Amino acid sequence: MAVLSFMLISFYLLFSYSKVFAAADTITSSQNLTDGKTLISNIGSFELGFFSPGKSSNRYLGMWYKNIPVQTIVWVANRQKPIKDLSGLLLINSSTGNLVLSQNKNIVWAATLKRKAQNPVLQLLDSGNLVLREANDENSENFIWQSFDYPSDTLLPGMKLGKDFRSCLDRQVTAWKNQYDPSLGNLTWAMKVNSYPEPFMWQGSKKVFRSGPWNGVQYSGKPTFRPHPIFDFRYFNDGNEVYYMILLVNKSKIARMTVNQTTNSQHHLVWLEKKQSWDRLASVPRDFCDSYGACGPNGNCDIKKVPSCECLRGFQSKSPERWNALDYSEGCVRNKLLNCKNDGFVKYIGMKVPDTTNSWLNKSMTRNECREECLNNCSCMAYTNSDIRDGGSGCVMWFDDLNDLRVQPDAGQDLYVRVPSSELENNNGVKWKIRVIVGSASVIILGMLFVLCYRYRSRKNQKDYGSMLGYTSKEQKEDLELPLFDLSKIATATDHFSMDNKLGEGGFGPVYKGKLEDGQVIAVKRLSRSSGQGLSEFKNEVILIAKLQHRNLVTLLGCCIKDEEKLLVYEYMPNKSLDSFIFDQTQRILLVWSRRHHIICGIARGLLYLHQDSRLRIIHRDIKASNILLDSEMNPKISDFGLARTFGGDQSAANTERVVGTYGYMAPEYAMDGNFSAKSDVFSFGILLMEIITGKKNSGFYSYNDSLNLVEYAWNLWREERPLELIDEFIKETCNLSEVRRFIHISLLCLEQHPQDRPSMSSVVLMLGSDAVLPQLRQPGFFIGEHLHGGSSSQFTNSSPSINGLSITVLDAR
Repeated sequence: MAVLSFMLISFYLLFSYSKVFAAADTITSSQNLTDGKTLISNIGSFELGFFSPGKSSNRYLGMWYKNIPVQTIVWVANRQKPIKDLSGLLLINSSTGNLVLSQNKNIVWAATLKRKAQNPVLQLLDSGNLVLREANDENSENFIWQSFDYPSDTLLPGMKLGKDFRSCLDRQVTAWKNQYDPSLGNLTWAMKVNSYPEPFMWQGSKKVFRSGPWNGVQYSGKPTFRPHPIFDFRYFNDGNEVYYMILLVNKSKIARMTVNQTTNSQHHLVWLEKKQSWDRLASVPRDFCDSYGACGPNGNCDIKKVPSCECLRGFQSKSPERWNALDYSEGCVRNKLLNCKNDGFVKYIGMKVPDTTNSWLNKSMTRNECREECLNNCSCMAYTNSDIRDGGSGCVMWFDDLNDLRVQPDAGQDLYVRVPSSELENNNGVKWKIRVIVGSASVIILGMLFVLCYRYRSRKNQKDYGSMLGYTSKEQKEDLELPLFDLSKIATATDHFSMDNKLGEGGFGPVYKGKLEDGQVIAVKRLSRSSGQGLSEFKNEVILIAKLQHRNLVTLLGCCIKDEEKLLVYEYMPNKSLDSFIFDQTQRILLVWSRRHHIICGIARGLLYLHQDSRLRIIHRDIKASNILLDSEMNPKISDFGLARTFGGDQSAANTERVVGTYGYMAPEYAMDGNFSAKSDVFSFGILLMEIITGKKNSGFYSYNDSLNLVEYAWNLWREERPLELIDEFIKETCNLSEVRRFIHISLLCLEQHPQDRPSMSSVVLMLGSDAVLPQLRQPGFFIGEHLHGGSSSQFTNSSPSINGLSITVLDAR
């Protein structure tokens, strides 16, 4: 009995010891870590042990997040020398005090120590830093070695990216070769140290992206001054050490930055506990202008312009033939040589400043002193302040070609580019001004004569019409050219708005079928008298549609305003709206693939016209199945412009506090922040394309694996290489499967999380009509109102946490 008790106690102690060791965060020189054992940080944030990436059988010593079910490796010790079996052993060498990883007594990897330790301890910290320190000294300044000095492909909060000149450390991040091989890829993110340091991303020896130098507030290439919702960025340079660091705004979040060889980009990622997945907050390069040297030397890139590249003032393309063929690699050269003593400067506002390789920095100069210094140096090509705070201070000058310039209208800084005085005169001088004034005056006089003649003929009708719509005198200047219908004729045509003629009803009010005296069939949209929001949208729709002419846009025939009645008269669409087909079990069988293909391409062409080819640049903001009408030949026509917004020629995005549109079709940046652009319509088109292919609604869709919406379901099937399971069963036998798969790919491209990653409608039209290779996919945006009941247009303000909005502009049928 005594022997049995002793055995039980011994077994209990042994089991307890093994549990304690398994959960330990340290090992000493008398312990080791074998394959199958792990170290776990104090509060369980990180775990260190041996792993095999994906399908590989190779073993590596690495670190990952402990409490995330998707194993995410953030650091690897033996990247270049994998262990081929389970014999891996990590220990502290008792004679040298060094940290060593071995395989069958052969050293695979060893740490590089600052000094020899007397009583070393290896500890895994909750920051994700693996440190070798003295047993009685936890001061981070005295660490003998730390993994934070040797990043893999990931930058964790608190990690430094940069150089320590005292210890010769160069902390840089290098991508894995692929998802199964953590060895060094050829994509590197590091701090390039010169007089004005800045982080760069290289593909081998080729520069692919740079963030711009630190300007006292942020990196010059950051697209906005808005604070990042997750990361806080820090920059430090004291002459002994220069580095970039990320910190968490909310320490409860799990976030990281990483470089990816497959996508050739750097990603900002945050863990979403609810979805149990990583969400990509941002990626760089973001767009064409982010690609290093996109417009070549002395070329300026503006993503809002088409084409995006232009030469700086005083410069011309070095190779006009190549430039016209959209090959900007040779960049621009000066029209005239600098004469040194009589030069001046052209000021550019909101710029990502040039590559600082050939630059000079003085932190104590004022802007005026910097200007004089640049003028006195015949080799100086441009200058700016090194610190933009408090009106600007410090001086940076460039002494060679200006490389990798881009416009950053929402951030950036002023840049002064040197040109000969003659170039300034040609662009801004008196002679030029006189020519402009004379020419402008001639145009204005001719224009006034034309307008007076025209106004004389249409003044009365225009004035009465504007008054009925409630316009001010300024608004009446719009040339609407729209017929006015008599209320009695419309009442007769619709049998006094009989219920038998009612086609549907939305937030503005009902829509009726009517027949005029000449036999023309019309659709009449009757603004509800109780719609307090309706008048502004009604006026908006009148102005917009009156100016639009395209075969894939519904035609507005006229309007009627009488007392409280406000009516819009459209061409009649006998097949009503698209949703009455694709979501109806009996009707959708009529939509064979060839018809769906025709409808998809027609919608795309209509959107392209709105975004690019119309007299006005228009963002629809409510693209959905019920707003696509079908004529007698099943030609699609985009309708309902009550929520649309016009943009000026140089404007491509805007922000609103009143978010309007339809949940289930709304782009994430619009639903959450009120930011909308042409790319918001692209997102909605992507949803609509997916619905046409699948015959299923995005909102309220729940699959067998509990996907939140159709987009998430589609993305999961795509990752599992089963996208053809999405196809509507009624078209599977008649469609070209490879073509449908391509259209699914295009849909997912339109649904990318970030607007800059989505294609433009011009690109979409090209992709739909060709067999060209499609770009690789990134994870789409899933926040599209999936937790709300979809199907109706809604509005809410950004400043309010409420999302209970007024339903507007829903026409279920026409």
